[in-house]
Amino acid sequence: MSLQSFLKHILPNKIILWIIRLHQLIRIKSLRPAVREQKLSPIYHQLTKIVPDITHQYTSSDLDSEYLITKARAQHSFQIALVNEALQSINGPPKDTITIVDIGDSAGTHLQYIKGIHKDRNIRCLSINIDGEAVRRIKEKGLEAICARAEDLPSRSIEADIFLSFEMLEHLANPCGFLRSLSETECKAFVVTVPYVNCSRVGLYHIRENQKRNVNPEDTHIFELSPEDWRLLFKHSGWAVQADKVYLQYSRKSPLRFWLKRYWKRYDFEGFYGAILKPDKSWSSLYNGW
Repeated sequence: MSLQSFLKHILPNKIILWIIRLHQLIRIKSLRPAVREQKLSPIYHQLTKIVPDITHQYTSSDLDSEYLITKARAQHSFQIALVNEALQSINGPPKDTITIVDIGDSAGTHLQYIKGIHKDRNIRCLSINIDGEAVRRIKEKGLEAICARAEDLPSRSIEADIFLSFEMLEHLANPCGFLRSLSETECKAFVVTVPYVNCSRVGLYHIRENQKRNVNPEDTHIFELSPEDWRLLFKHSGWAVQADKVYLQYSRKSPLRFWLKRYWKRYDFEGFYGAILKPDKSWSSLYNGW
C-alpha cells in the first residue's frame, strides 16, 4: 500500500496534503545536491533547454509536481551521460548514420535529447514500446516508433549501433534470454539502467501484498538485482561491462546521508545502476543451455 493510500484511511485530507508536500520537499532538497555532487548539473540544464516540458513523459500519469519533474530530469541526466559515453566509445570505420534504438521508450524524450546534443552527427533514432498510445505520441514528435514487445525484437530483425534500455530489464520475465538475443545482433553497445538495490530480491509487490488484481508488465517489477548480480547476468548473456556506475538520489556528503539513504530505500529507491555493455561471448559460449 502506498503512503498516500495508507494515510487516506486514518487522516483528514488537509493533513494528508501537508504530509505529501513535506515528503516532496524533502526529496527535492535531497535530489538537487545529489545532482551537483555527481557532476550532472551541466547536462541537467542542457536537457532542460532541449526539452523544456516533460510533464507527459508517461502515458499512465503526468509529472505534475516540481518533485516529479526534478526526479525525472535528474534520472534522465544520468542516463544521457551514459549514452554520451557510449557514443564516444564506438570504434571502427566512420559511418554516415548511427542508429540508436530505445527499447521501452515512453515519450521519445531521450531521443530528442540525443538529437539535440549531437547535432553534428547523423543519428537515426527508433523507439520501441508495447504501449500503442506511447508509440502514437512518439510518432507525433516526428520520431520513428514501433509497437512491439521487447522480447520480440530479434524476430523483427531490428538492428542498431546502440540499444538503450532505461528501467526496463526489471520488468522482464526472462532478462537472460532478452539480453542474449540482443548480443547476437550487430550492435556495438547497449546502455542499460535499472533501480539500484544493495541486495537482490524479487519484486512482484502485488503478490507480496496479496492484491489479487490484473497487472501489466509496464508497472510490475519482477527481478530487482544488485549491481554485482546484474554484472553476472550480463556476462552470462553475452556481454562485457565496459563501464558502470551508480547514481544516488541523495548526497554522500550530506550530514543527513544515513537518514536519507534509509528514507529513499523506504519510499522509492536509493538510486539507479547504469552500465555500458559491449558484446562479448567469452562466458555465454560456455553455457550449453541456450
